[in-house]
Formats: sequence, C-alpha cells, structure tokens
Amino acid sequence: MHGDVDTRGDLEWGTIPGLVRSAAERYGGVEAVVDGRTRVSYAELGARVERAAAACVANGVRVGDRVGIWAPNSLDWIVSALGAVSAGAVLVPLNTRFKGGEAADVLARCRAKLLFVTGTFLGTSYVASLRRAAAGGTGAGAGERAGDGPLPGLPHLEQVVVLADDAPADFRTWKEFLASGDGVGDGEVRARSAALSGDSPSDIIFTSGTTGRPKGAVITHAQTLRAYEVWCELAGLRQGDRYLIVNPFFHTFGYKAGVIACLMRGATMIPQPVFNVGTALANVAAERVSVLPGPPTLHQSLLDHPARDEYDLSALRLVVTGAAVVPLQLVERLRAELHVGTVLTAYGLSEASGIVTMCRRGDEPTVIASTSGRAVPGTEVRVVGPSGAELPAGSPGEVLVRGFNVMRGYFEDPEETARVVSEEGWLRTGDVGVLDGDGNLRITDRIKDMFIVGGFNAYPAEIEQLLGLHPDVADVAVVGVPDSRLGEVGKAYVVRRAGALLTADDLMAWARREMANYKVPRAVEFVGELPRNASGKVVKGELRGR
Repeated sequence: MHGDVDTRGDLEWGTIPGLVRSAAERYGGVEAVVDGRTRVSYAELGARVERAAAACVANGVRVGDRVGIWAPNSLDWIVSALGAVSAGAVLVPLNTRFKGGEAADVLARCRAKLLFVTGTFLGTSYVASLRRAAAGGTGAGAGERAGDGPLPGLPHLEQVVVLADDAPADFRTWKEFLASGDGVGDGEVRARSAALSGDSPSDIIFTSGTTGRPKGAVITHAQTLRAYEVWCELAGLRQGDRYLIVNPFFHTFGYKAGVIACLMRGATMIPQPVFNVGTALANVAAERVSVLPGPPTLHQSLLDHPARDEYDLSALRLVVTGAAVVPLQLVERLRAELHVGTVLTAYGLSEASGIVTMCRRGDEPTVIASTSGRAVPGTEVRVVGPSGAELPAGSPGEVLVRGFNVMRGYFEDPEETARVVSEEGWLRTGDVGVLDGDGNLRITDRIKDMFIVGGFNAYPAEIEQLLGLHPDVADVAVVGVPDSRLGEVGKAYVVRRAGALLTADDLMAWARREMANYKVPRAVEFVGELPRNASGKVVKGELRGR
C-alpha cells in the first residue's frame, strides 16, 4: 500500500455501508434525496439501499465482484450503487458519454458481473448500443469465449438490470431485480457489509492516462471516507444544506464530493441528470439550493443567463469549483451578485481519490482564483524537475502527491502503476504546476496534453488512437484550443493517406459515431506531415502555436 492510511481513514463508519446505516439512524427524518416528484428521507434511503443490497446478494454478487453502473444522476443511481457496495461489490461507474464500444471495453476488462444501466437517455438506448458493441466482439478480450449471459461478447456479465419500468428480453427491470432479493434477510446483508474493512476496495474509477486506453484507479473504503470527511470539513458542508448535484455521478466529484459528502453531513441531495442552465436555475429557486459545486463554465452560464433575476437564488451559500482556469472575475461576481458566502477552488485526480489540494475558507479572492489551494491534511505535494529533484517555490515542474489519498494502483496493471507511483509512494500526476511560498498550487499545463471540454477531461492520445482507425487517416495529432463556450475543444492535424479525398466534415461526422461527443475534434486541418522531434515524438507546442 502506498502512502499512510491511518485508522482515522476508517473514521467512525469503517466502510461506506457503515456510513449509509449511520446516516439512516442519525438523520432518519431529514430529506435525503429529491428526484423530480420523488422525495425520500434518510431512513427511507437506508431501507432502499438495504433492499438493493439484498437483491445483489440474491443474484450471486460476492465480496470483491465488480458491478458496473452506466446511467445519469438519479435516485436509482444512488440506491443501486450504494446497494452494490453494501453487498461487498466494487463499484465501476461508466461515463454516460461513452459509446457502446467504450463501455463494453471497460466492462470486459474489469470482468463486471452485474451492470445497472439507464433506459433511454438523451435519445440514446444504452442497452441497444451495448448490445451492438458486444455482438461485434468489442468487449471480449483476447481468447475469451462468448458467454451465456445477456450480452454474448461479455462472458463475465451475468446480468443487466435496466433502471426503468420495462426491459428487453434477457434483461431485468429495476422492480424485478429488487423483488428478487425479498427472500434475503437483513442479517445476511449486514453480514456481507461486516465482511468489509476500510482496506477493501470500494470502487474502480476508469481514467485515461497518457497511453489513451482508460485505466482503472482502485480506491478503498477508508480512502474514500477520509478524503471526503476532509472535503466536508474544508468546504463547511452542514446538515440542512441542499445540494444540487450537477457533476456526473460517474466522476469522483459527483459521487464522492456529492453523494458520500451528503451522507456524512445529512445534507439533501438534488441530482440533476443533464446540465441545463434553465433547469439548474429553476432547481436552485424551487428547492432553496444552498450548495452548487461544478466546473467554472456552470457558474459562468448561471451568472450570464438573461432570466437570472427572475429566480430567487438567495439560498446559495457554497460553491466549489476547479477542473479549469477560474477567472478572478467569476469569484468576485459569485460573491457580489449572488452573495455566495464561500467560493473555493480545488484540484484532484482519480488516482488520488479525486482530492489533492483545496482552498480554505477565509482565503483571499486572488488566492482562490489564481490557485487550487494547499495540500489537504494527511497529504504532501511537491513540484519536481525532469531529474526528479524538488524545485523551489515559483518554478514550474511536474506535480507529485503522496498520502492516504493515493490509489492502491491501476486495476490488474502493475507496470502502469509502477510507472506513476514511486517506491516511496509519490504519485506522478502528469500535471505541470507551480507552488507559491504558502504552498498554494497553480496548475499551469498538462504533461499529458489533456484538455478540458466543458468540464470533461479529453485525452489527445485516446482521441488520436480512435481517429487513426479511419481508413483514410495516415497520421494524426490532437491539441486543445480555446473555445469561448466550452473552455477548450479539440483540433486535429491530419495527414491523409495517399490518394484519399477525406474532408474535415467527413472525419468529424465519422468521429461523432465512434466516440463520446466531448472527444470529437471541433476543427480538422490537413497537413503534409506532422512536426516531430529527433526521437520521433510530435511537437505539440509547434501545432498549438499555429
């Protein structure tokens, strides 16, 4: 195990199911979740989670089995995910922007036994796209047989549960699944939760690294609990808060700084499945929302909405942002125009439980806007040069982090793990940053060339791999370019195969069918050749400078 996970990591709850039960007891009558017309208290939420756990047990889920979830933010996501974890499973959340092939690849690699999936979302049938991908064999690893389960290309996946009132043949509805656990007693569910310890893995968050193919960061119950107890403490989340969770649950920010943090403090969760500024304004006003974390683009669009003054936003008191450059003007406008008492910035990555640095309440607006704050308690941050030597304050270098928050490793990938986590437990983040004299970190660039499209991390290596599959593409490089609406978008520099007549529109239309929308380049420029250095690497700086 890298870093030092002391018993404080277990805190009073021990594990996530311990936290769920504690919240049901402590905050029984408090409203836990508001999802459309459905309102459930903490006591009801606890009972629903136990029922989902019983169904998982009844359907053969054992301690350590991986359970996937591919669905937008909703009460059912919360119940099914916490139910699986309470039955001892390791949760594998899938990005709702994934196409079928991308989802099948992750499910195959983690050998998920059970999958919870949404019905139709944003006009797409996830079941149909997964079926197509699995039938095409995308999901089956080398030498794997087609299984007898609902999806032939995914032999380990025994069941797919559709979080809806109807499901195709071979799949089950959410109601049918829950009913299947009715014969499992409370004692059996409790025994399953009791078999877990703080050291047990709680989830695997798949994240793309420099190599492009997503890798699964394994995080434990203790790491999750300790990291988000710290987050609650620094943010000042409290009982009575009403939290609009727009950040997707498949992301650490949505699931852990959202669901887990609310369970800790008895705050009310209001999941919003898609970010739409009109819906967000209506939710904030109608539900008296007091807490609204999210990327800067979310808060910017809220402030700039022409009908903003028609909504009562006076309950808003806490905003936590990050994931991109935060304009000082945004911090000042949130305070002056919306009277938000606390605006904080933070920085994290999946490999470090989603949290590395955070501002403190009372920090100057300039510190909040120009930095991501200081290392959270129990962790260390340093900036190093190419030789690995620590650099003085003010010098840019690679950001390293060490502490209880550093992942157990990438799932079944010791080589990649060793590449990013040193023997001494230092995680190489791949981000370039500068520390000031007070230890505040400013992220200046990304060694990985990653760019952020409207809050979603886009990885050029992964996009280049996918574009390279087009029969008319001989060579390709992708860089992030500024975009007034989304912050950054991808631009592809493409070398056509000899004799090919590929157009930019053709390639972008093809890309929209093959990858999540945020990965699709918004511009394509055809070039004779890509600029490369002596060792053959593409010189991205030269492309960005064009």
